[in-house]
Amino acid sequence: VNQYGPPRRLDRRVALVTGASSGIGAATARRFAMDGWQLLLSGRDRRRLEQTASGTTAVVLPADLAAPDGPRLLARSALHTTGRIDVLVAGAGMGWAGPFATMPHTDIDRVLTLDLNATLHLVREVLPTMIAAGRGRVVLLGSVAGCVGRREEAVYSAAKAGLAAFAEALRQELRGTGVGVTFIVPGAVDTPFHTRRGRPYDGTRTGLLSPGSVAGTIWEAVRQNRDEAYVPAWLTAPGRVRGLAPGLYRRLLNRFG
Repeated sequence: VNQYGPPRRLDRRVALVTGASSGIGAATARRFAMDGWQLLLSGRDRRRLEQTASGTTAVVLPADLAAPDGPRLLARSALHTTGRIDVLVAGAGMGWAGPFATMPHTDIDRVLTLDLNATLHLVREVLPTMIAAGRGRVVLLGSVAGCVGRREEAVYSAAKAGLAAFAEALRQELRGTGVGVTFIVPGAVDTPFHTRRGRPYDGTRTGLLSPGSVAGTIWEAVRQNRDEAYVPAWLTAPGRVRGLAPGLYRRLLNRFG
């Protein structure tokens, strides 16, 4: 039982946001709250979740999605709390920076477990209720690293590339069900993510996106039922160059990373 009690108006649209204790997840939760959504906020840090929930009717559901039964327990708790989930924003994730040849095997497993496996399991738990209701949207958070394959972020890049393929495949499966899939691809964002991954952001901070700008894109994409969105929009360019001129793409990647 959390300190906010049960939601007061279960007729409102419900969004479950993971990774809501900070960064993009917290900003996304605040943006949805502005429009009157009932929020279910999940993350590992209860205190930070409560800060995100402050001033709203949001329900705090602390969970460790990397735990073997974490996604199932969270989905069960969320559905028990509100009876339905209209939008799942899967924002939980972690990074790791450094040469792959020296990356501990345990860290390989941790990144893949949280960034890919746990997300897939959580979607699997939530999806049947959306399909049965004939409505809903799954929002998956990718990264430009999954599009270009950033050096010294090999496993993180692989996990995000896997999410991109999953989003496309799932979108095709769900055609005609009333349930949509939105894939969000941001560039580098000004959040604690870079510190937690083991190495601070190596560019200028003026080049970092604000969490609020990504949250705004997520909100607009859900509102407009968009399949994907890049933040900023020009990030679609690397993928196009890669497809049309792979040799040029690799030369640019070797030079600029």
